[in-house]
Amino acid sequence: MATGGKLEKLLILGFKDSKEAERGGIREAIGNDAYFEALINPESYTLDYKLKFSEFDQGQGTSGKQLKYEYTEPEEITFEFLFDNTGIIDGKPRADIADDLKRLKQVLIEYKGDAHEPRHFKLVWGRHSIFKGRVTELSVTYKLFNPDGSPIRAVARVKFKSSIEEQIRAAKEDKKSPDLTHVQQVKGGDTLPLLCYRIYGDARYYLHVAAVNGLSNFRHLEPGQSLVFPPLDKTAAPV
Repeated sequence: MATGGKLEKLLILGFKDSKEAERGGIREAIGNDAYFEALINPESYTLDYKLKFSEFDQGQGTSGKQLKYEYTEPEEITFEFLFDNTGIIDGKPRADIADDLKRLKQVLIEYKGDAHEPRHFKLVWGRHSIFKGRVTELSVTYKLFNPDGSPIRAVARVKFKSSIEEQIRAAKEDKKSPDLTHVQQVKGGDTLPLLCYRIYGDARYYLHVAAVNGLSNFRHLEPGQSLVFPPLDKTAAPV
């Protein structure tokens, strides 16, 4: 059930890069004239989550294919914004919606010369920051026209793709894939074959890891010592 209180409009706040989008707020975006306020809040929005898989044959004599997980794509969010100059919605009739749509395009897709790319965005609704990312699609559907053909109502559909700092992404995903480089801190009782088994799923890579780290004696590891475990495609086959 909806609760009472002040009606908060959805705000799209623009920033020059992802770091600024992480720490910036309404004041910074307004000061840079890089914001857009919805005329009317969306009735809904859609969040999409996609997993990327590759297919490979199960083996001779089988008809199906196996799916091997590769990575999780950044999430996407889609909104629809209504533009109307009749005054029915906000009591402020205007000549047309051209200026409102121009403003939307300037904020969302205009190329910024100082950053050499369009803006990064933070979507804020009331006290909630609901998404951070980049605009990947903008389409406008015109719904109603004056007798002279000028549009007086339109719906803009905007899609954003999540874009956060790589360090934050790595921390959130906490990947342990053998296809990534890992730095592991040695703990008491750890052995190199054991660490290789944890990371690669195969203890036989210990000689190659020892060579990468310049270990003259792989049997003697010091607690607190940091070891680099390279991706499997950069190591030789286990022996």
